Amino acid sequence: MPTDIEIARSAKKRPIMDVAETLQIAPQDVIPYGHDKAKIAAHHLTSLRAKADGKLILVTAINPTPAGEGKTTTSIGLADAMNRIGNKTLLSLREPSLGPCFGMKGGATGGGQSQIVPMEDINLHFTGDFHAITSAHNLLSAMIDNHIHWGGDSGIDPTRISWRRVLDMNDRNLRNIVTGLGGTKNGTPIETGFDITVASEIMAILCLARDMQDMQDRLERMVIGYRRGRSPVTAKDMNAVGAMMALLKDAMLPNLVQTLEGNPALVHGGPFANIAHGCSSVIATRAALKMADYVVTEAGFGADLGAEKFFNIKCRQAGLTPNAAVLVATVRALKMHGGIAKDDVGSVSYDALEKGLANLGRHIENMREFGVPVVVAINRFTSDTSGEIAAVEAFCEKMGVPVALCTHWAEGGHGAEDLARKVTQLIETTPTEFRPLYPSDMPLFEKIETIAKRVYRASRVDAPKSVRDQLKRWELEGYGDFPVCMAKTQYSFSSDAKLFGAPDGHVLQLRDVRLSAGAGFIVGICGEIVTMPGLPRRPSAESIYLNSTGQIEGLS
Repeated sequence: MPTDIEIARSAKKRPIMDVAETLQIAPQDVIPYGHDKAKIAAHHLTSLRAKADGKLILVTAINPTPAGEGKTTTSIGLADAMNRIGNKTLLSLREPSLGPCFGMKGGATGGGQSQIVPMEDINLHFTGDFHAITSAHNLLSAMIDNHIHWGGDSGIDPTRISWRRVLDMNDRNLRNIVTGLGGTKNGTPIETGFDITVASEIMAILCLARDMQDMQDRLERMVIGYRRGRSPVTAKDMNAVGAMMALLKDAMLPNLVQTLEGNPALVHGGPFANIAHGCSSVIATRAALKMADYVVTEAGFGADLGAEKFFNIKCRQAGLTPNAAVLVATVRALKMHGGIAKDDVGSVSYDALEKGLANLGRHIENMREFGVPVVVAINRFTSDTSGEIAAVEAFCEKMGVPVALCTHWAEGGHGAEDLARKVTQLIETTPTEFRPLYPSDMPLFEKIETIAKRVYRASRVDAPKSVRDQLKRWELEGYGDFPVCMAKTQYSFSSDAKLFGAPDGHVLQLRDVRLSAGAGFIVGICGEIVTMPGLPRRPSAESIYLNSTGQIEGLS
């Protein structure tokens, strides 16, 4: 059986100008990056504003397990299937991060016959957006240090700098560091650290900004530290924003690629959903809605993270109204949530499956909390039996939600046509009643409690007094209307990564909070989650190499 990279490499790709033509993008508004990828010029994005919006479909999933769910693969398969049944559909996805590519998860371009291409480019350097974000972020870090070195007039306290550095790579040794050692000529010693680029506030800003002016305004508002009297110091105070904008101007433009079936896809931005807000850019999503009748997008990890943030942060800030949600599940993953070990998920266990279905049920209930109609997509594996599939279908019927069996990994869009028809029917027959989970004027800690209790089913939130006091200070400083972005393990509804299934009555451990004033949200850091991942014992990087013809092997 060919690998994903072999399938992608053998694809007969359409010239990117032809792909752009299907979206009625004029040649002068296509900025090619080779023959198979391009950026869409700002002029075309501006010209779309007067057009009506299409329908917005969110693809989300149960809590991920090592057994696999295939959310991105399903998003791609669904978009291909929607086009196959005559619905003009555009895909809007995030860009992959190098951290997971060389770490444990691998790439993020789908799999099997449901992929976006060029697979190697998208998974690695692509059009340089992540590098631009990394450079802009670290330029600000350097200018902060330089400001202190030369005795700048901002009054910033070197012990109260909150701005860290970033790198698009998993490197645990950089989580906490001291810079400026070696005497005064090498700067001022400062305790700091690195986050992964996808956790950068600049990444969040790029993905939430409506246009270049909005991005500049947001960058200027970023709080990078505090004076001794606790008043905030911003990126604008560092005179850094102009140079940062120069680095980011091309990164703000959406990237155009295609599926294996030649359908267009916008791939732009890439915040993780376990430590950031987990959605592709507002610019790409809004452009897609103007260029197609239906838009398929995804939010990272399980619906307790990605979908919750998509609804409460992205849709709230961008004024988006989702028309339907697709909830992806696999029999294998459900059995893991029911207590089966990864090595045994291929064996039949109706007891484990029944227990694991509680995780699916919890996510269905949560989608209803937001008023969004939902369809369950069973991403079928060859080891799944007809009896197991029937058990999942019966559970969905009992929950009162439509369900579709999908084989897009093996058959491409053809294998997701039933899902496409059911999504279309749901949109046509069930109006969305979308609503965020909490009002903007709710106190910050109550917003965290609302998510913890209504989405995670926690009994309470355990937070130190320092965290509660900080939230109150931010409210007094004018940040009380911000939504909250929960940084939490993706593997569980709780803050304990080993607590599978659908636990309730647990205590959510909130250990820290961070202000993202430019992005427009408060980050709540739960349990043992970190914003700079480490590599696993056997990272994927060990298996990636160039073959004798110079082609990349081992990338998945």
